[in-house]
Amino acid sequence: MTTPLPRPKNNARVAAVSGFVGSALEYYDFFIFASAAALIFPRLFFPEGEPGVSTLLSFSTVGVAYVARPFGAVLWGHVGDRFGRKRALLACLGIMGVATFLVGCLPTWESIGVAAPILVVMLRLVQGASAGGESPGSSALTMEHAPDGRRAFYTSWTMSGVMFGIVISSLVFIPIASLPEADLLSWGWRVPFWASVLVTALAIALRRHLEEPEIFEETRETEDVVKIPLWELLRHHGLTVVRVTLMTLFTGVNTMVNMFVLAYGTTVVGIPRQDLLTIITVANLVAVVVGPPAAALADRIGRKPVFLAGLVLQAVSVPALLRAVDAADLTLVWVLSVFVIGVAYTLSNALYPAYFPEQFPARVRFTGMAVSLMLGLVLAGFTPAIAQGLISAPGHERDWGTVAGFTIGIIVVSGIAALFAPETARVPTARLGLRDTDPAVAPPVASPSAVRKG
Repeated sequence: MTTPLPRPKNNARVAAVSGFVGSALEYYDFFIFASAAALIFPRLFFPEGEPGVSTLLSFSTVGVAYVARPFGAVLWGHVGDRFGRKRALLACLGIMGVATFLVGCLPTWESIGVAAPILVVMLRLVQGASAGGESPGSSALTMEHAPDGRRAFYTSWTMSGVMFGIVISSLVFIPIASLPEADLLSWGWRVPFWASVLVTALAIALRRHLEEPEIFEETRETEDVVKIPLWELLRHHGLTVVRVTLMTLFTGVNTMVNMFVLAYGTTVVGIPRQDLLTIITVANLVAVVVGPPAAALADRIGRKPVFLAGLVLQAVSVPALLRAVDAADLTLVWVLSVFVIGVAYTLSNALYPAYFPEQFPARVRFTGMAVSLMLGLVLAGFTPAIAQGLISAPGHERDWGTVAGFTIGIIVVSGIAALFAPETARVPTARLGLRDTDPAVAPPVASPSAVRKG
């Protein structure tokens, strides 16, 4: 077996920076929609009816994007595994930017009636299909560039970018939400969507300079590229897809806090929306900072103990947060929000950009990561709508305990699935996802010292 040419030393760093910026800007686009759905869209795109119904319908538009994500995962996984990670990621960014800009141009229910929410749903589906390839592709690409022994650290910057995208989207809506009501509902809410043109152009310019991972190039040179990655994935890695999908369910904690808590706290409890937006912004900013150290810890002691520790802390702290919001105790809401999102959730969230794609071999890695992650995120996308439905039932208007029980349930399922997942922290990149009898695409690293130097 020939020794592969050494990769440029800065490839992993370029991939990490590209993953951070690309994911931040992609998810800025994705989450300004979520903020608008919680604060603005119920009054603009849905008819007035029973209390909570327009909010439930608005949350459902967020959820439909998560339905589209698995279909986008299949499409972009096919492109990424057959023609290159970079090509798929550039297309994802461009499509997301156009769809987000067009949302800001939409007429409202008052202008065109039922056509308004239909157009919102159509553009949200396009957003979802685009997002189906962004974080999985960025995670796979960065992981393949990263040196053995530091894969979690480098890929964690992709997830820090996602959290920073949430920070930016929340920051944008703080001054927007403080506008006079007439300005807010006429033109103010549109500005964050129009701004996506600039941020998307910046992300594309950065990502164009990124190279394909060495292990993917070797797969292509040895003609080991799969013609139909989805068929190969389901045929030989079906159980892995199921396991990773179930592990993904914990991400519902993110949408629960960033959307349901925002809507419930403002519309039901009466907490000022600027206060909750500020709290969510700070909590996600803490997550940006905590993510890389948490991932570095997983490189040292293993993926599974850090991932499971995060799940346990989420299961304990989410009910306490919901209770604090219901009691309008802002001090506790501050502390618990920062802990839930910035620490507990991040311990698990920062790891999955490495841990999940490490379950699949290179020839179907993009597709495997994308399909599994996006199937799991379907429930995460509908978590706010499910929670809203639980408290909208007669006699349950302030039943935060039911919502807490539902959230704990999805966390527990993630934990059970993780218990059956292999530990991949010490597996060389060339051997990831392969059985003992499978040939490696490239030789493992020469020595532990070489790993540490990388």
